[in-house]
Amino acid sequence: MNDCKFLGRLVKDPELRYTADGSTVCSFSMAVNRDYKNAEGKYDADFFNFTAWKKTAEIIQKYVRKGNRLL
Repeated sequence: MNDCKFLGRLVKDPELRYTADGSTVCSFSMAVNRDYKNAEGKYDADFFNFTAWKKTAEIIQKYVRKGNRLL
């Protein structure tokens, strides 16, 4: 199994919703800076979409906001 870790900042507040069976789902986007500079001397960022389920989704919705760093 692969293991990936992303360190970045949330682009907007997480969105919490519920499935038909009552499970909690949280969606959020994160900007992750690259380790190297581009030709203009600035750091680019990659944007990733994430989905968290159940208790993890509830914790993210409760404590994380736009601009917060998340690992």
